[in-house]
Amino acid sequence: QVRLVATGGRLVQPGESLRLSCTASGINFKIFTMKWWRQAPGKERELVAQITSGGLTNYTDSVQGRFTISRDNVWNRSYLQMNSLKPDDTAVYGCTVNYKLRDYWGQGTQVTVSS
Repeated sequence: QVRLVATGGRLVQPGESLRLSCTASGINFKIFTMKWWRQAPGKERELVAQITSGGLTNYTDSVQGRFTISRDNVWNRSYLQMNSLKPDDTAVYGCTVNYKLRDYWGQGTQVTVSS
């Protein structure tokens, strides 16, 4: 059974940093591309970052240069380092993986950026 659990979300002030973690189980983690998504209130879910099994990364334009995705294949975790946070980054964040042609969307963690 594939399980993805995201943690680390909390209330932060604009300009601060936060690191989110996603722990995966039920898959051979090291061979899969991991992606982070977010969903802001009243908006559609969007993919913000991805990292391939080989470590290649890609980001949506709005977070490019501020967010960094990484992975730890020993602990089956993906991380999302978020710097220079803005109020527009307020959303539920989670991770997703495509396993056997099916997308698994893990439970998210709330990030609120507000002064």
